[in-house]
Amino acid sequence: MSEIQQSLPEALFRGTLEAIVTRFGLVEQAGEDGGPWMTLASQLPMVQGSVGNVRLFTGAPLFRLVTCSLTVAPMQLDSHMLFAFTPGNSPLPHFTLDSVKAGEHFAFHLDLIPRLDLGANLAYMDSVFQPLTEVFEAARDIEGLSRAHLSPRQLAVMSPWMLAHRADASAFQAIEGTVQAYREHWCGLVEAGIPAEVCAGVSGEALQARNLANKAMLFSPEIDPVWQRIEGLIGAEAVAAQRALLLGDDE
Repeated sequence: MSEIQQSLPEALFRGTLEAIVTRFGLVEQAGEDGGPWMTLASQLPMVQGSVGNVRLFTGAPLFRLVTCSLTVAPMQLDSHMLFAFTPGNSPLPHFTLDSVKAGEHFAFHLDLIPRLDLGANLAYMDSVFQPLTEVFEAARDIEGLSRAHLSPRQLAVMSPWMLAHRADASAFQAIEGTVQAYREHWCGLVEAGIPAEVCAGVSGEALQARNLANKAMLFSPEIDPVWQRIEGLIGAEAVAAQRALLLGDDE
């Protein structure tokens, strides 16, 4: 396996992270030791020492941006997650990207997380998500992609424009333009805001309540089995701390 293939997930992740941090002037919050917010240490006897980190960035107009990277060579795992949260009382969607290589297979997950019920808010759906349709449909036709196995409950807490696929190396490289298009659309929404008439009648309190309820499901170990899988690697305490950061109440 060539070096460029081994580093593809990190390159996609870092390019996305740097673009968002630079565009919005976000500031990284250091941990107690002056390094990343949290260092992730292996709890497995066959893997020693640090296996990754959690980083935290803050700054208006976002609430926070959280990343988690896990690189475990003996397990052939190279995983990088980014979640950019908008304020709790805002209708602006959250942005998320997972960029992964496990064994010989690549995978990614890309989405804008809706803040209103799309089944009852057509104007919001058309304003926030409809512009992504052409990019979304083109991405699904990329040769070398196959749909990831997600449960109906996992699908229900995301958006219908979510892309979650396994990929070969060529297909994984080909989705970079898709990630950029989603990121640029989301950044544009954050900068321009969502027209008031699109969210008429929806209060900040209602948005806040839905946001907290949605995040509780997004990061639930009962819904997303990834938490159970990584608990054996980094331990229950580290998983709980990471989930608390993602769930954070921004009132």
